[in-house]
Amino acid sequence: MRTALTALSAALLACSAVLLGAGGAEAAGYRYWSFWEGEGSTWTYATQGPSLLRPDDGAVQGFRFAVSEDSADAARPRRAPDFAAVCAGTPAKDGTKRIAVVIDPGTAADAPDGERPPAPRTACARVAPDASSAQALASVAKPLRYDSSAMLCAISGYPASGCGEQVGRDRGEKPSAPAASASSEGSGGGAGGGPSAGLLVGIGAVLVLGTAAVLQARRRR
Repeated sequence: MRTALTALSAALLACSAVLLGAGGAEAAGYRYWSFWEGEGSTWTYATQGPSLLRPDDGAVQGFRFAVSEDSADAARPRRAPDFAAVCAGTPAKDGTKRIAVVIDPGTAADAPDGERPPAPRTACARVAPDASSAQALASVAKPLRYDSSAMLCAISGYPASGCGEQVGRDRGEKPSAPAASASSEGSGGGAGGGPSAGLLVGIGAVLVLGTAAVLQARRRR
């Protein structure tokens, strides 16, 4: 019986190792432009995409390129939102609104292979009163690139290719699992995650072997 218990303990340890290994394999993120709204001196992750949001005059909009697992993990623009500083040289004009735009292309660690991020910059967009955040961005940072689901892929041509691709957390290692799409309209998110079917089958096999060892030991008594 002691031998059987030893076998079952080994099976359970193996099962735990499989589960822990699976958790490490899922530590991946997505390389994309995240979209932020300035609130006082802080940034808040936007709940709408830039093509849907229509900010008021005096708003500050931020765009940050980075590798993030989801919105909770997303990197904020490294410059604090400051409408007065960004739009100081752009006077108000009847029939228009002013939107301060902060563009942070991120760091070299988050850049796609072979590319270098341009320097962060700001611009004051003067647009029509009903203009969206995407229209404000387009007025100061062309060319923009979108994918077929309206996800913002590139600002001022950066990056030159790719759009919301999944990458390993070592900033370059591509995971073995198929890439999941970041959510459309510029809001990023991680893929949903439980164990794969193959992983569950493997765990079940380990437990079956352990149970069989216990039953066999009992028959021998």
